Amino acid sequence: RQGGRAAYDMVVFGASGFTGQFGWRRWRGRRRPARDRAKRGEPWRGAGEEEARPGDGGVADGSRRCAGKATLGEEIGVLLCDVSDAGSLATMAKQTRLVLNCVGPYRFFGEPVVEACVENGASCIDISGEPQFLEGMYLKYNEKAAEKGVYVVGSCGFDSIPADMGVLYTRDKLKGTLTAVESFLSVKSGPEGVCVHDGTWKSAVYGLADEDNLRKLRKKIGYTPVPVVGAKLKRRGFLFYNQEFKEYCIPFMGSDASVVKRTQRYLHTKLQETPVQYGAYANVGGLGSAIKLMFAGMLFLLLVKFNFGRKLLTKYPAFFSAGRFTKEGPTQKQMDGTSFTMTFFGEGYSEGQDPQSGKPNVKICTEVKGPEPGYIATPIAMVQAAVSLLEDTASLPKQGGVYSPGAAFSKTKLIDRLNKRGVEFSVISKPEV
Repeated sequence: RQGGRAAYDMVVFGASGFTGQFGWRRWRGRRRPARDRAKRGEPWRGAGEEEARPGDGGVADGSRRCAGKATLGEEIGVLLCDVSDAGSLATMAKQTRLVLNCVGPYRFFGEPVVEACVENGASCIDISGEPQFLEGMYLKYNEKAAEKGVYVVGSCGFDSIPADMGVLYTRDKLKGTLTAVESFLSVKSGPEGVCVHDGTWKSAVYGLADEDNLRKLRKKIGYTPVPVVGAKLKRRGFLFYNQEFKEYCIPFMGSDASVVKRTQRYLHTKLQETPVQYGAYANVGGLGSAIKLMFAGMLFLLLVKFNFGRKLLTKYPAFFSAGRFTKEGPTQKQMDGTSFTMTFFGEGYSEGQDPQSGKPNVKICTEVKGPEPGYIATPIAMVQAAVSLLEDTASLPKQGGVYSPGAAFSKTKLIDRLNKRGVEFSVISKPEV
């Protein structure tokens, strides 16, 4: 730091990895033509890991090749970091205002980056979908981050940004009091099908295997209960038919529900806003697809309970996921042909109606849609979250700390930024009494 200012606005940590390369490309072209950015002097660096780490998608000799100046361009700086070398992480954090951490699974490689950022005065954003990591970082670093005045914001990719910000968007579009929302995720693919890099698969394997510790962690945190306002949102079954979509649906197994609940708890306890109940679901197609998924899910849940089973799952992701998760990740054609839609059905009480008495009397339907979720929509969301953190400082929570996306960005221009870049929020049906 020179004169109290960081040398760089932002560093992408893991720029040599499969996901990280999409992150720095998205940042590089985020807002204005390169010549305009150069005039304004907006420096940033790509940080490639010096050695490959399991799950980061990188290769041992790839950090210089993927994150080197020959690829990034001469105006882009390069830092070589190793997640197991605290000194290199501290050096990185001291040189920047913000680190975008793209190295997972975060339960194995995330904490050293958070610690380095908090200790050295840099904010940090990641794209984790791992509740144990996200909530563990809150327990360990929230107070220290607040003292340092830095922001640690997890889960800033797909699917948490669309889910968390989608609930807030739905709330803001309802003239009245929103009390409950259900979201339904649909992913459409072209003739090449859908594919996801196996780093996400590994996160799911280890996350489900460690659910008992997640419950213990939450007990240790001692969350204050989120009150139920209005009619209680009913939980749906493991498999059900949705007339609205003419498809079978299952509960969404990602981090959405926990992320949204953290946001709603924060908004209620810190800002005295009415908390919104939330249920997350995924559309899976016809009965045949639903049955296949059920059998695959049961096998998956059985194997993750045993060390041998976890080794099989992580060694042969393509086999156990019917080709949906691979060590190579999606091809460009697969990404070009894939898109997502997340539909929100909200209910609440019209202006003047007491949410504590009577049934909900107003409904609304909103939607978030965008391109391929994992490697196009996620970098868009991550980078625009970074821009919001760097530029909307007056709209961030007054105190630093460890936040969910909605808690950090509810007052910022994040949704407007996403709308301009292909992740679109819209009202499908206006509130009707």
